Amino acid sequence: MIHVDNLTVTKNGTDILKDVSLKFGQGGITALIGPNGAGKSTLLTAIAGLIKTTQGQVKVEGSDMINARPAERASRVALLAQNEHVTARLSVRELVSFGRWPHHQGRPKEEDHRKIADAIAAFDLGALADRRLDSLSGGQRQRAFVAMAWAQETPWLLLDEPLSALDPRHVRDIMDRLHALTRPGQTQRSVIIVLHDLGVAARYADRIVALKDGRLVVTGPRILTMTGPMLSDLFETGLAMKQVSGHDVVVPS
Repeated sequence: MIHVDNLTVTKNGTDILKDVSLKFGQGGITALIGPNGAGKSTLLTAIAGLIKTTQGQVKVEGSDMINARPAERASRVALLAQNEHVTARLSVRELVSFGRWPHHQGRPKEEDHRKIADAIAAFDLGALADRRLDSLSGGQRQRAFVAMAWAQETPWLLLDEPLSALDPRHVRDIMDRLHALTRPGQTQRSVIIVLHDLGVAARYADRIVALKDGRLVVTGPRILTMTGPMLSDLFETGLAMKQVSGHDVVVPS
């Protein structure tokens, strides 16, 4: 469980988040949605304990993330930020192995190699494992980054716009895999993902957290909270929810 209580984050005299309080339940996919500048990425970074807060508290599985030591934070959450910078000469296997660093600190054991192999398999990267990142397509490369975060083996996976600039096929591939891996079972994880594509949120999210101007607008199960009137108010434009081939979609109204 993640508890965010009265969280405020101020940068250069401006409140990026304003008195945000909410809870994230374990399992499934939670989508953070809202217009540009809503505070979505800031909230994700605050949950990871990697940003200075003005007031409030963030607890992940009972740990105070704001004051936690790096090793404790790394055992609770894996954050995949926007525009991760790594050398393109790395192989996929080498990239994914970075996810195990908090566990082995440079001295990988058999279990670490096994977890790396599991992450590579989970995201269907076996045939690409020895290829360099600069030889991959954008979708393949992004899948490798998500696998790296997955290999960290934390209860919570925090993904900041991992689908940007991907074509629909690669978006669906990554989201199908995340959806399957967040279902109940021994390997279940919990995913919080920043999304701009409302169609992806409508299809895959179990829960919605909507932010606007740094404030929490709504949080709850997607089927109850993601409505045309809520989205229209949130984005200040007419939007409606429709069903196409049994799936919810967002359309202009």
